[in-house]
Amino acid sequence: MATGIKDKVAILGMGCSKFGERWDMEAQDLMVEAFTECLADAGIEKDRIDAAWLSTAIESVHVGSSGLPLAVALRLPYIPVTRVENFCASGTEAFRGAVYAVASGACDVALALGCEKLKDTGYGGLPQRTRGVTNDMYWPNLSAPGMFAQLAAGYRGAHGVDKDDLKRAMARVSVKSHANGAKNPKAHLRREVSEEQVLKAPMVAEPIGLFDCCGVSDGAACAIVTTPEIARELGKTEFVTVKAMQLSVSNGEEAGHSGWDGAHVKTTRIASKKAYEEAGIRNPRAELDMTEVHDCFSITELVTMEDLGLAEEGQAWREVLDGAFDADGDVPCQIDGGLKCFGHPIGASGLRMLYEMYLQLLGRAGERQLDDPRLGLTHNLGGFPHMNVSSVSIVGRYEG
Repeated sequence: MATGIKDKVAILGMGCSKFGERWDMEAQDLMVEAFTECLADAGIEKDRIDAAWLSTAIESVHVGSSGLPLAVALRLPYIPVTRVENFCASGTEAFRGAVYAVASGACDVALALGCEKLKDTGYGGLPQRTRGVTNDMYWPNLSAPGMFAQLAAGYRGAHGVDKDDLKRAMARVSVKSHANGAKNPKAHLRREVSEEQVLKAPMVAEPIGLFDCCGVSDGAACAIVTTPEIARELGKTEFVTVKAMQLSVSNGEEAGHSGWDGAHVKTTRIASKKAYEEAGIRNPRAELDMTEVHDCFSITELVTMEDLGLAEEGQAWREVLDGAFDADGDVPCQIDGGLKCFGHPIGASGLRMLYEMYLQLLGRAGERQLDDPRLGLTHNLGGFPHMNVSSVSIVGRYEG
């Protein structure tokens, strides 16, 4: 019987490039920037790495569909490199590959790196028909803002929430993320905004306005993982371990019949339930100290609070307005600015979220450091509310 991966894998080191419009950098330069920090943090030579996983989602890291870009950029020592893609959960998928390799005993030390170089391609994020076969052929008449605006409509209808109340709660999500991002030197957007600015911004897809949307960025993030025993042998006295990793993928039911109310994301509920079981968490609201969730739009973050069991059904909008997920709230969310402000290089975002958890848990987050966090959750959502992939990871201080 499967026993899960709780505390079987330690994060030996992590690194993250600055996110933004990195016109002066190629994708390989971003990989090197993140990896250099990660390798120094891990305190090892790169010939200790047994295998690597590369994630990229929008065809912006070239040399075909292979692991070659990572191996060449980092001059890896002829080790296996696997390239993965799973929509916006791609970075977490790379991390999952590395973690599972170590947990299984197949590798002693493994690398996961996510990278995206989107600005040079013209990929804008908001318009769907701008880049790649998926966008141009399979989704020619869909847009991400339009699909997530329907999530807002479904939420209002299911819970009887006043339109203006929901819009104010969505604005609060964005105001909070901008305030957090302003304290993050690696963030793409570092400017605070007011609720009035958010509410008066141009409408993109009602009720989603301009400030309710995250953009896309250039950037890379990575992690080196090993076992707790090897981490200790290498002189690590305090480190972070993986408590759970779960992935849920839609099977077409939400899109195929009326059993889904359009007010929640089914895969997130399934993945989080399994992750809590694997991590031994019974009361996530009381036990989690912080979260990084997939705030591609402000309504997504709001709904995710209920899908993760951090707010009661139909009450997340009230919790948001009450500040429950602010930096000084019950369960701080997007303490680094989130996708909204740190940025969203799609293939790197899952690892960027884990990077913030890692810094916070080790007390290295600088101006945005929380007070003694011990357990954190990351969540990715790729696709649309009715058909998507959802990943949930839980990491925390090693108590063994």
